[in-house]
Amino acid sequence: MQKIVPFLWFDNQAEEAINFYISVFKNARIVEMNRYTAAGPGPEGSVMSATFEIEGQTFYALNGGPVFTFNPAISLFVNCTTQAEVDELWSKLLADGGVPNQCGWLTDKYGLSWQIVPVQLGQLLSDKDRVKAARVMEAMLKMTKLDIQALEDAASGQGATHLA
Repeated sequence: MQKIVPFLWFDNQAEEAINFYISVFKNARIVEMNRYTAAGPGPEGSVMSATFEIEGQTFYALNGGPVFTFNPAISLFVNCTTQAEVDELWSKLLADGGVPNQCGWLTDKYGLSWQIVPVQLGQLLSDKDRVKAARVMEAMLKMTKLDIQALEDAASGQGATHLA
């Protein structure tokens, strides 16, 4: 059992959002869905709460009404190992109304913020050669979707020739 579980508050689209998220990630599943009864307060039969997993991480979702909304102060950080993985997740999470942001951040169509980040970025930014790391940071700050080759080019001093 996971001790700390992210809790996602949706207005009324928890079931739709969960189905979307489990379609985006290969290793994802719905664990449990609880539906409102005639006692309410939500419409009878609609999802009240649910538990789902993405890549072994458990999430809890609630249809709690319009009282609270997501903001970028909390985001889901996804470690990617290849450019193909970055590209695939970026594209899928932006589908149907998502909004790209700077430096690998995006907001999906439900308002949830994601960071789609290649593991190479952390390795390059933590390089002992701080000039090299600074070049990587400068290149990253010009990107929307992160580009591994451009980051590596910046690290080697070749400059970012194909920023995403």
